[in-house]
Amino acid sequence: MDGNAIVYCEGAFGTANGKTAHGLVRRTNRYRVMSVIDSEKAGRDAGEILDRRRVGIPVLADIDAGVAAATERGLTATHLVVGLAPDGGKLSREARSDLAAAIRAGLNVDSGLHDYLTEDPELSELAAAHGVVLRDVRKPPPREKLHFFSGKIEEVTSLKVAALGTDSAVGKRTTAWRLVEACEAAGLSAELVGTGQTAWMQGARFGIVLDSLINDFVTGEIEHAVWRAWKEASPEVIIIEGQGSLMNPAYPGGFEILAAGRPDVVVLQHAPMRHDYDGFPGYPIQPIETQIQAIELISGAPVVAITLNHEGLDPTEIPEACARLSDRVHLPVVDVLVDGADALIEVLRAYMRQEGEKSHD
Repeated sequence: MDGNAIVYCEGAFGTANGKTAHGLVRRTNRYRVMSVIDSEKAGRDAGEILDRRRVGIPVLADIDAGVAAATERGLTATHLVVGLAPDGGKLSREARSDLAAAIRAGLNVDSGLHDYLTEDPELSELAAAHGVVLRDVRKPPPREKLHFFSGKIEEVTSLKVAALGTDSAVGKRTTAWRLVEACEAAGLSAELVGTGQTAWMQGARFGIVLDSLINDFVTGEIEHAVWRAWKEASPEVIIIEGQGSLMNPAYPGGFEILAAGRPDVVVLQHAPMRHDYDGFPGYPIQPIETQIQAIELISGAPVVAITLNHEGLDPTEIPEACARLSDRVHLPVVDVLVDGADALIEVLRAYMRQEGEKSHD
């Protein structure tokens, strides 16, 4: 682990703009998460807000409270991790002031925003003066280290599963991790290939930050990350985290993953109570049947299951919502946050058996 982290999510925890913080509360191998900062929800347990389940991570009012709470536990907070994921990845004036306060408190700061802290003269000087490190997770590698698509993806023998979605901020990454965990519990070795800054913060061993790459190298970097996961870890299953959605007007995503990652199957995350794309009223989400058709047409790979995002549903309504959607698309539908991903493993095993039988014909 890199250290003991306070996750900064002022004004956004429990909303779509707090999804990085949500991911860190649910799991991370990179940090020990001590607390979440959001003055609007202070006094509550972070897990209760997200999943109606206490996880022992308090939501506190400010950074000083986070440092003090760690000290009370006999631990030293070492990092402030920016858990905000605002549109455009911009750092607000208020957040910048809070980050400066964290630096003065002696905290290293990790950020996944497009506003690079290491290129901010004032914050960089402040960090140097206080002996702390700023890390910009979204900062792309030097151009000479980037990869162009080569076709080496065809060497990969692992089952490649793309975890895509019908919208942005719909739970693709969380579902991808649940799939990895379910594979491992079922005796299948698995690796996640992350495609965003949060997966890196959660400790994914392989991946890229897709939305900060030069377009010419996006497919090559996807291919290289998947190939490297196969080459170095030899997993039976590789789960590729999706980004945006195919027809999202602000965050179109998935095309490059389908083209360069060349998944064998797709698992599609869907929030049935959403009617418009996230953050864009008046831009209706295309019907799920249309989205499945588009994915299968572009990739030639089948959508083998739907994973449900239960936002807007009462817990008692979730089973019926899964059944109704399953009847509609004629596919298994699972809410992995409620029921886990074990049922999806049986879907993947069935596909693997089917492909194995074909290879022997």
